[in-house]
Amino acid sequence: MTKHAKKIDLPVELIRRYLEPGPIVLVSSAWRGERNIMTMGWHTVMEFSPSLVGCVISSGNHSFELIRRSRECVINVPTTALTDEVVGIGNTSGASVDKFEKFKLTADPAQAVQAPLIRECHASLECRLADDALVGRYNFFIFEVVKAHVNATPKYPETLHYTGDGVFMVSGKTISRRAQFTPDKL
Repeated sequence: MTKHAKKIDLPVELIRRYLEPGPIVLVSSAWRGERNIMTMGWHTVMEFSPSLVGCVISSGNHSFELIRRSRECVINVPTTALTDEVVGIGNTSGASVDKFEKFKLTADPAQAVQAPLIRECHASLECRLADDALVGRYNFFIFEVVKAHVNATPKYPETLHYTGDGVFMVSGKTISRRAQFTPDKL
């Protein structure tokens, strides 16, 4: 690519492929004996301490009411090893099937919330609803991560990042510039 390559117009509905902030996650939830998993492609870290994560959950999604009523969930980070499960979970309604059973995933008990962890995922973040002021208007939930679990290795796992149209990018390659940062900016 040249330094001043000519840009082309892009339909605005396709901008996600340039702005998608983080990896695809599997959000597990539970309420009154019912449990579910949903695939989520958009979330954002909002604060470091307390650790706040914001995300949109469509009111048409089966998980919406489970999470709204229980006020908690677990954000699970899968690796590329679970690509087919991620897609299958996203294409299946929890209203008619137990996704843990259908996709042969293990529901482990959490320590701080009632929603289950997904054992096969690289990381699991137990969350409680911190702010629901935007749920009614935008379906935007703000969660506080109250407990986090992560596999010790690999340190930088290959995670999936959705760009739309059924296409994922894979993370994993790292570039360090640690020496260029001051300790308070790391």
